[in-house]
Amino acid sequence: MAHHIANTIPARLLMWQRVREYAVPPSMIETATARRAVGDWAGACAAARIDPDLDLRAVRNRHGTDLVTLLRADLRRLAPDLLRWHMPRIAPDGLLRPGLTLCLVRYRSPAGMPLQLVVRTPPTWADAGQRMSLALWEGSASGSVGHHPHPHPDRRFRLDLHRHLWDCGQSGELARRCGADAAPSTTPSDHHAPGRPAPPDQKDLPGLPDGPTDHDSPWAVTRWAAEAELLLRAEGRPHGAFTVRLGARSRAVLELVAPDDSHAPALRPLRQALPPQEVAALPVLPEAAARTLPDLELLRAGLVAAERLHPLVAAALAAPGSPSPAAGPAPEPADPHRVECRGEVHRIALRDGVLSAIDHDRAQLRREALLVALGGPALPCLRAIDAIHRNPKALPAVRERLRHGDAAGALAVVESLLGPDAVLRDGPLREALESAAARRIDHGLFRSGLVAVHPGAGTAGSGNGSGTGHADAGHRPRLDRRTPHDMGRKRSSRARPRTGLHR
Repeated sequence: MAHHIANTIPARLLMWQRVREYAVPPSMIETATARRAVGDWAGACAAARIDPDLDLRAVRNRHGTDLVTLLRADLRRLAPDLLRWHMPRIAPDGLLRPGLTLCLVRYRSPAGMPLQLVVRTPPTWADAGQRMSLALWEGSASGSVGHHPHPHPDRRFRLDLHRHLWDCGQSGELARRCGADAAPSTTPSDHHAPGRPAPPDQKDLPGLPDGPTDHDSPWAVTRWAAEAELLLRAEGRPHGAFTVRLGARSRAVLELVAPDDSHAPALRPLRQALPPQEVAALPVLPEAAARTLPDLELLRAGLVAAERLHPLVAAALAAPGSPSPAAGPAPEPADPHRVECRGEVHRIALRDGVLSAIDHDRAQLRREALLVALGGPALPCLRAIDAIHRNPKALPAVRERLRHGDAAGALAVVESLLGPDAVLRDGPLREALESAAARRIDHGLFRSGLVAVHPGAGTAGSGNGSGTGHADAGHRPRLDRRTPHDMGRKRSSRARPRTGLHR
């Protein structure tokens, strides 16, 4: 039995293929690019579903005109659609990593206060629409976003060292920074520049896994030395040790050295193990530098064409001779649906904005609708129309668009199937649309600060240490010296209460 071709494609590439198809639709890219071209950075952010939490006048009054000038220049260079394209995502659906605060730019304040332009993603319970927010982080003294679960910038996810992932003026550096200009090789090669050390290999660095871990994503080991040099230079260290997060409980501690006269960066493992406290304080190589660019993998695997990528990404990565994407199923023609009805083949197509059986006259359709209302059997054509309204074949595509926040694209697919004047009937399609609309209310509550945590996760004033409560159902209070003796004995007993066994 022949293996299916999809079985040879890693799951991570299939996920990124869906992300590139649905997460950043072409309409968003076109609108955001048009607004950015005329200098409307706020309009570009709105098109990319990014909410600016910035008041430039308040920033000027607090930090001075010079900082506002730098901030406004960075905002005008910001390509919000490109930022959404390169944002960290989680498996298996490829949604934005929730509850994340990611640094874009670091500024120097005259008062010595650390200032960073950051982008934030909402928690999982409020991620409807996959919206993000843009803010200025002012260190620990910043309390304007106290309801965010992780308001501090994450050291593992930072783009201040990778401006080519969001700055439209530096997007051309993508090929050099991700290693696209070097041909991929599966075996060790001696064809490196004379006088420079050979690129490091996984087997040359003890402590690294033999194969990819953590979402089965490959490591860009050949770029670690150059990226670590930029990281340590930004931290004020010409060389030294740094860490690479390999998994939830795995870290690789490496040292950056320059062994030759040309000062080409090279890596080596630490000669002496450090205590855990010192390892935790070392600089962390960002994920954008530690892993291979997904677009580069998709292009090399032939899973996406350069024309389907973001225009700025395609301009940087497109190269002659790249493999074309595998031929998929041919698109279905725009002919109407055909149904076998009473021994004949009838057509179902859009007429006057609704899906209707065009081979039946209106008088007959009215009589059949009355018959169905009285409990009689429906015509096969009417049964087919009802099935399309409740559970169409394009429902997975609609759900993918809704999952990634593209409500306009999902409604466009529904209108192309059922017509703009169609009335949705009870079924999976209506449930998917209603669920997406209801979840947007949760996001609005989170944005307004009215609900800091998910309503089902707790209520205010229950007395836990975090200041947020827990729901009464399903929450087992922690046992301490203030717990009543009878309750403590019952909780610590191995017998389950529902068994009726007692000690």
